[in-house]
Amino acid sequence: MSDKIVRYSDEDLQEFKEIIEKKIARAKEDLALLESSYKNNADNGTNDTSPSFKSFDEGSDTMSKEANVQLAIRQEKFIRDLKNALQRIENKTYGVCRVTGKLIQKERLKLVPHATLSIEAKRKQ
Repeated sequence: MSDKIVRYSDEDLQEFKEIIEKKIARAKEDLALLESSYKNNADNGTNDTSPSFKSFDEGSDTMSKEANVQLAIRQEKFIRDLKNALQRIENKTYGVCRVTGKLIQKERLKLVPHATLSIEAKRKQ
């Protein structure tokens, strides 16, 4: 068995860090939009419409707010996962599959930068 350390080079880690930081910035912008859409209590002027339309409108409003809350929760988890990936970059453990111990393919990490499993390990789940 070799003592060779399996990890990405510092240059690779820096490249991944830049990708992740951009994704975090974008995800935070998206999260802010989602939060403003479900926290927005602005009256959209349904006072002059008939009561049946108003209740339908309010029901629809509630459903879209709930959907946006769910999206915001997923977005928060995504940001947390990306921040965890940055931590792994700092620890120089980024890109190592937590099941096989092998390097996760660069292509996969560029698409899913918070991945902790190689395709091989993911398929076995």
